[in-house]
Amino acid sequence: MFERLEDIKKRNDFITNELSKPEVINDIAKTTKLSKEQSSLSEIISCYDEYLKAKQDYIEARQLANDPELGAFAKEEEEKQEQRQKELEKKLEILLLPKDPNDDKNIIVEIRGAAGGDEANIFAGDLYNMYLRYAENEGFTIENLESTPGASGGFSEISFMVKGAGAYSKLKYESGAHRVQRVPATESQGRVHTSTATVLVMPEVDDVDFELDMNEVRIDITRASGNGGQGVNTTDSAVRLTHIPTGIVVYSQTERSQIKNKEKGLKILKSRIYDLKMRKQEQELGSIRKSKIGTGDRSEKIRTYNYPQNRVTDHRIGYTTNSLDRIMNGKLGDVIEALITEDQRRKLAEE
Repeated sequence: MFERLEDIKKRNDFITNELSKPEVINDIAKTTKLSKEQSSLSEIISCYDEYLKAKQDYIEARQLANDPELGAFAKEEEEKQEQRQKELEKKLEILLLPKDPNDDKNIIVEIRGAAGGDEANIFAGDLYNMYLRYAENEGFTIENLESTPGASGGFSEISFMVKGAGAYSKLKYESGAHRVQRVPATESQGRVHTSTATVLVMPEVDDVDFELDMNEVRIDITRASGNGGQGVNTTDSAVRLTHIPTGIVVYSQTERSQIKNKEKGLKILKSRIYDLKMRKQEQELGSIRKSKIGTGDRSEKIRTYNYPQNRVTDHRIGYTTNSLDRIMNGKLGDVIEALITEDQRRKLAEE
């Protein structure tokens, strides 16, 4: 482990030197790439520096252990720094686990009402509000991209972007089928129904990661439909983008400007194609671990929200909490931390 840490320290010094060179500074793509890499190493470097200091303090305290005047204090300091080293070693083990390169990115989230008709759409709206409040609590911002309202409330489909450092690292485990058990507003007999909504979380893609070949995209301009104000149906502002090789279709109409609708549509399209490519690549390389939490597959049932018992259960890690009301109000932190901790535990076991 310490050989790897020394290599990382050398790599960090090399990047610092490179970023001071005029030819690198003038190359925006290279500067961006190196800066991102250095940023990803910063926490490891900081922790390793703390460890080295604790080690040095331990050595110095041990040398004073037999001093007639400072011996008692030195012994106490020696034990303190020894414990500190052990704590930092555990932290370094976790920090050295293979990092998801998408962790620091913004994300695009798609929520769809699935089984359960109107109630599924209403629940999709509840999930959207849950993520909206969670984003506000975390200091993230949300930009709505596209939505189709449900007939009785909620959404049959909604897509939005969550912007903020680490958005993907926090919300990447949310992909899958979310199941709700409650008495729907549309139920006259008071019976508990089970409905589902699906969530897909994708990292926002930039040209450094993946460049979309526009020759493979068919662009159709159509007249916007549905709600949106007096002018929404009078101009050809809606954009339908079709990626010919994969058949992925994105329809964007929320803006009055055709250009803005195209920009939003391309963001979603690029993320969908990138997500598809990454999943295929993982399968081909056999790199999807059996222990991995979640696969990003919409059909995987990941969580149940039981309203009568105020209970939420995450089936992947056996986590249950009787605080559904808090969670639906955006207090997702404990669930997300439990998922991150379990994922780290499984990775360490594999390592």
